[in-house]
Amino acid sequence: MRIGIDLGGTKIEGVVLDRDGYELLRKRVDTRQSEGYQVILHTIERLVVHLEAEVGKKCSVGIGTPGAISAVTDTMKNSNTVCLNGRPLLENLQTLLHRPLRIANDANCFTLSEALDGAGKGYGVVFGVIMGTGVGGGVVFNGQLHQGHQHLGGEWGHNILELDGPDCYCGHKGCVETLISGPGLAADFQRHGGNSALLASDIAALAAQGDALAEATLQRFFDRFGRAMALVVNILDPDVIILGGGLSNVERLYSEGCARVAHYVFNDEFITPILKNVHGDSSGVRGAAQLWRSDEI
Repeated sequence: MRIGIDLGGTKIEGVVLDRDGYELLRKRVDTRQSEGYQVILHTIERLVVHLEAEVGKKCSVGIGTPGAISAVTDTMKNSNTVCLNGRPLLENLQTLLHRPLRIANDANCFTLSEALDGAGKGYGVVFGVIMGTGVGGGVVFNGQLHQGHQHLGGEWGHNILELDGPDCYCGHKGCVETLISGPGLAADFQRHGGNSALLASDIAALAAQGDALAEATLQRFFDRFGRAMALVVNILDPDVIILGGGLSNVERLYSEGCARVAHYVFNDEFITPILKNVHGDSSGVRGAAQLWRSDEI
């Protein structure tokens, strides 16, 4: 059996998968981020102990995290759960849980799950996209996660799309994340005179009702999605692109958004399928468990 842990900013979710990938058990607990790093460590430890007690067996453990482990220092980097940054998360958790662990970025876990038994099953090269609170990506080649030499594989969310764009927490301006994440879309709507209380889903609903300001915001969103995604296609040329996160529910992405990618990609045709995820919010935690293959446990 395999345990997957999805370490989020507000919730930590755990799941147990059997050898065939069927879910046996799931549990969520509060991250308690404000209480600091040590509390998060012990919360994960207690969650793993609870899941193993429920299934009556010691399991392999994979963990999906915001950010990634530095290939130089072996400590966490680029995490928006900032108390993790600079910390030896993998080493500390292996000590607490008395076993080897595997850790990957949460977008990588999403992509692995969808590549193995989700929307990307059967495709050779899968690029997974998360567009939610932030923007992330992952790459899977023939069922194997590609994290990259510096553990940056798929991190398209911090490519600079517009030099004069909004400030990003990473220190740059106009990152993809600042423009086509949920908060990025909402902020763009507000900058053009829209209600600051509305979320991305509200704006999409308004556009469907014929609101001109919301529609103009979506048109800018589709164009930015097209330019950002074309960069990936021109470099990686994946067999399929899988969308996740809250904005993957904007159905027009799969028609108008796809058309904008086709407009910007360096080719006279665009035949790459852009598909909605199968596992939804479960993809990340399932992919964390699947960092261990069934023949390794």
